Amino acid sequence: MHRPSADGALRTADAPREPRARLTLGIASLAVLLAAADTYVVVLALPDMMLGVGLGVDELQRATPIVSAFLLGYVATLPLIGRLADLRGCRVVLIGCLLLFALGCLVTAGASDLGTLVTGRAIQGVGGGGLVPATLALVAEMWPAERRGLPLGVVGAVQETGATVGPLLGAAILAMSGWRAIFWANLAGAALLALGLVVSHRPATGDGAGDGAGTTGRRPDPVAWACGLLAVAAMTLQLLAPDSLVQHVTFGLAWEPWLDERRLTTPLWVATGVLTLLALARWASRAGLRSLLSEVDAVGSLLVAGALSGLVLAFATADPEIAVVAENAPLLLGAAALLAAGFAVRQRTAARPLVPRGTLREMPAWGSLVVNFLVGAALVAALVDVPVFARSTTYVNSQLGAAMVLVRLLVAMPVGALAGGWAIRRISPRWVSAAGMALAAAGLLAMTRWDATTLTGAGGTAELVLAGLGFGLAIAPVNAALLAATDGAVHGVASALVVVARMVGMLVGLSALTAVGLRVFYDAQERIGTPLELCPSTPTDCPPYEDATFDALLSELHAIFAGAAGCALVAAVLCAVLLTAPRERHEEAAPLT
Repeated sequence: MHRPSADGALRTADAPREPRARLTLGIASLAVLLAAADTYVVVLALPDMMLGVGLGVDELQRATPIVSAFLLGYVATLPLIGRLADLRGCRVVLIGCLLLFALGCLVTAGASDLGTLVTGRAIQGVGGGGLVPATLALVAEMWPAERRGLPLGVVGAVQETGATVGPLLGAAILAMSGWRAIFWANLAGAALLALGLVVSHRPATGDGAGDGAGTTGRRPDPVAWACGLLAVAAMTLQLLAPDSLVQHVTFGLAWEPWLDERRLTTPLWVATGVLTLLALARWASRAGLRSLLSEVDAVGSLLVAGALSGLVLAFATADPEIAVVAENAPLLLGAAALLAAGFAVRQRTAARPLVPRGTLREMPAWGSLVVNFLVGAALVAALVDVPVFARSTTYVNSQLGAAMVLVRLLVAMPVGALAGGWAIRRISPRWVSAAGMALAAAGLLAMTRWDATTLTGAGGTAELVLAGLGFGLAIAPVNAALLAATDGAVHGVASALVVVARMVGMLVGLSALTAVGLRVFYDAQERIGTPLELCPSTPTDCPPYEDATFDALLSELHAIFAGAAGCALVAAVLCAVLLTAPRERHEEAAPLT
C-alpha cells in the first residue's frame, strides 16, 4: 500500500517505487529548467520581440511591461500555487503549471500587439513560477529528510543552469529562425513534460493511489478535455491567422470582428472564450471548486497577490540611475502596505488561512526566508554588475565577451548546488549553507579589488568560481532546513514563500545596492570637479580627466560588490544561527532503498 507519513514522505513499504520517484523528479526538474531558461532568453530576444509587435528599438520604456509582466505573474501567485500543491497534490499542480506555461507560450508566440504579448508573458510567469515550489514539495513528499539532500541539490542545480542554457539556446534559435520559434519550442517542451508527468504517475496497480486530495480514482472528463482542446485550436488559428484562410471569402469571416474594430469580438475569440468557460466549468465541478476556494482562502490569496504586485512594480519598473524605486512608488508601496496589513488581519481571522497558522513557527522555517532574502540581494549584484564591470573595462565593444565572464560564475553554481545536496547528508544544513555564503562573500569581497586589467584573459576566474560555488552550496541546505522544520501538509506553501523571499530580495537588493553605488560615483564626480554629463559613457572617449572619471566608475562597482559581500556575510551568520535542527521533529519514514 502507498502510505505517506505525517509529513508526506514515503514509508519503507514504498521503496520499490523509488525508480518512479526518480523519473518523476527528472521530469519535474526538466520543467524547472525550461522555465528558468525562458526567464533569461528574453534578454536576447527582446529587441526582436519589440519589432514584432510594432515597437521601435528606441521605445525600450514601452517594452518594460514585457519583462515586468512575467515577473509579476511569477511572484504574485506563488503563495496560492504553493497552497494548491498542499491541497490537491504536487503532481497535479506541476501539470497545471506546465499547461499554463504552454498556454502563455502560445499567446506570446502568436502575439501581434503589445497587449497580447504582455498577457502571454504574464501567463508564462504564473505557470513557470509555480514549478519550483511544487517540485520542492514533491521532493519532500517522495524522500524522507535524511535522503532529500541530493534531490534538492538536483532541483537547485537545474534551476541555476537555466541562466546559462537559456541565452545559449535562445541565441541558437535566433540564428536559425525568428523570436517566435523560441516560444513555440517552449510550448512543445512544456506539453511533452506535462504528458510525461501524467504517464509516469499512472498507478502500477488498481489501488487508486494518488498524491493529493481530490486526485484519486478520477478518470479524465472527455467533455472538458474536448472543450479545452477546441479552445486552444480556436485561439491558435486566431493568433496565427494563416493568409490562405484569412483571405478566403467564407473562412475569412472567422477573423472579422462583430463589433466595429474590436479584435476580441471575432468569432474565433468568442469561440475560444465560450469553450474555455465550458471546460473550466466542467473541471471546476469535478474538482469541487467551491470547497477548494474555501480551503485556499480566496480573499487572502487576492490580498497577498495585490501586496506582492505593488512591491514588484515599485522596484521592477524603477530606473536605478534616477531612484531606488519607480516614480509612482509611494502609491504602489502604500497600496502594498495596506494590502499586506489586510492579509495579516485575514491570517488571524480566517477559519482556513492561506498560510496555515504555525507554518513558520519554527526558527529554521522563518529563518530560511530571511536567509533567502539576503541570498537574493547578494546574488543579483553579481548577475547584473559583473557583466557591467566587464563591459566597462576589458570588453568595451563586446556584449558577448562581457556575458561570457559571468558564465564562469553561472557554471559554478549548479556544481555547488549538487555538492551542497550531497554534503547535507553528512553535515548539518546550517554549516553547509553558512560555509557556502561565506565563500560567496569572500568571492564578492575579492571583486572589490578588481581593476581595469583584471578580466584580461582568464583573470577574475577564481573569484567568480568561488562566489558561484558559494551561492550554489547554500541552495539545497536552506530548502532542506525549511522542509525539515515544516509539516508535510504545508510544504507547498512554505516552499513558495522561500522562493518569494529570494525574488523580493533580488528586487530590493538590485535597487538598493545600485543606489549606493551611484552615490559613491556621484561623490567621486564632485571631487573631480567636472560635470558628469561632460564625460561620455565610454571611458576611452573621455577628455583628459578620463582616468579620474573611470576611477569613479570602478568605485561605484566596487561599492556594489562590497554591499553584496556584506549581505552574503550576514546571510552566512544567520545560516549558522537560525537554521538549527527543529525542536523534537522526527521523520517517521525510513530511508528509501
